[in-house]
Amino acid sequence: MLRRKIEDRLLEWKQMPNHKPLVIKGIRQCGKTFIVQYFANKHYKSVVYVNFALQPEKKDAFVGSKEVDSILMSLSAMMPEAEFIPNNTCLILDEIQECPDARTALKSFKMDGRFDVIATGSLLGVKGYGEKQKEEPGRQLGKNSIPVGYETIIEMYPLDFEEFLWANGIRPELIEMLGECLREGKSIPEGIHQTMMRLLNRYVVVGGLPDAVNTFLKTKHIGKVTEVLRSIISEYEDDMVKYAKDEDKPFIRECFESIPKQLAKENKKFQYVTIKKGARASRYAGCLQWLEDAGIIARCYNTTITELPLGGNAIEDCFKVYVTDIGLLLAMLDEGTRADVLGGNLLGYKGAIFENLMADFLKKKGMKLYYFHKEFGLELDFLVRYHGECVPLEVKARSGKAKSLSTVLKNPEHYHVTHAVKFGNYNIGREGALLTLPLYMGFLLDFESDENVQLEDLDIEEANRIAAEFLQGSE
Repeated sequence: MLRRKIEDRLLEWKQMPNHKPLVIKGIRQCGKTFIVQYFANKHYKSVVYVNFALQPEKKDAFVGSKEVDSILMSLSAMMPEAEFIPNNTCLILDEIQECPDARTALKSFKMDGRFDVIATGSLLGVKGYGEKQKEEPGRQLGKNSIPVGYETIIEMYPLDFEEFLWANGIRPELIEMLGECLREGKSIPEGIHQTMMRLLNRYVVVGGLPDAVNTFLKTKHIGKVTEVLRSIISEYEDDMVKYAKDEDKPFIRECFESIPKQLAKENKKFQYVTIKKGARASRYAGCLQWLEDAGIIARCYNTTITELPLGGNAIEDCFKVYVTDIGLLLAMLDEGTRADVLGGNLLGYKGAIFENLMADFLKKKGMKLYYFHKEFGLELDFLVRYHGECVPLEVKARSGKAKSLSTVLKNPEHYHVTHAVKFGNYNIGREGALLTLPLYMGFLLDFESDENVQLEDLDIEEANRIAAEFLQGSE
């Protein structure tokens, strides 16, 4: 079984008093169903599993009354084996995007409080709520709403590089040693460094989708891994046809298939005309949004300045597009590219593989992506919030100078940048304000976002006591 970090988050959710129903969203085939069933069977006496995609008849239990007892009565009639034990049952609602009525009912389960509910959805972003649902026999058409304030949402991703290392037998002690080298600026022993670089090359080709990782672990055959990845891509393309608006269907696939061409350009900014001659934003912008909402792609926005907040300085219509899982990108390229990568040659494709790999690292940490570009040629691959500062990340296939980075660091009064990190095929080092790291160490940096900020508890009672004493003394 593949060890997944999300299991710790599931346990935190379960142990939180008065927790809300949990909604796990994420790209199709990232392992949501497996990990939720594994977790529920491990921590609950009774598990009731409903898959709305495979069991559409179960939707009827949620039509009409949203009272919990009414829903459970209907489910019990359909599933005589189901056992609903108060405070010890987990109801799993898989592919909940297929049943908006069930999503609406999560509010009732929160208010009732007797049963834990975990819902999963692959296409929550592309199947709108608040819209009329497709008419079915015996179903009254109406509007459904997302139960805002009555659910907790977690986004799940394919395996990140650390989880891939665990799957390949790398022990926690070795990862801790890498972290110690990072903290102390020590070189990594050459044998470990070379092993990690080879594992990184394999991760680039395999990616983190569980079926691909398991196939790799069982067979060590890249051809079979590629077959799995291309099959998954075909499933995504089927979703484009099944779930997209009719007028968008022929264009979403064109948009998706253009990504390797977009990244192969010297200027990797996403351009609609690269999709095909004459393509315009008015026709393809919605298609690109569909791919993003489905979790297949991630946008990296250009910023106007190298300062925080990054989101506040982003240019809405100027961005690059990366595939959220690096293995999917490699599966879209020709066979020779995978052979080159496994042989340690990442120099081809104009740095696109290096950049998409870093986007993979950042996105799977839950980060939003930003880069910096000026018309006169100055460009920084990524900008992140790190130790409270705006820090550029450069990803270089070769060990040569990064001219843009050097310019920015030499002019801190203009760019307000005092530290930078350059990743590549070399060991740990430092040149003044520039920290150089092996590319595989990207997963070890603890980047910051608003979602990761932990606030300390405030002693409200003490503040009230001091205020009361002050007022009493002033009388």
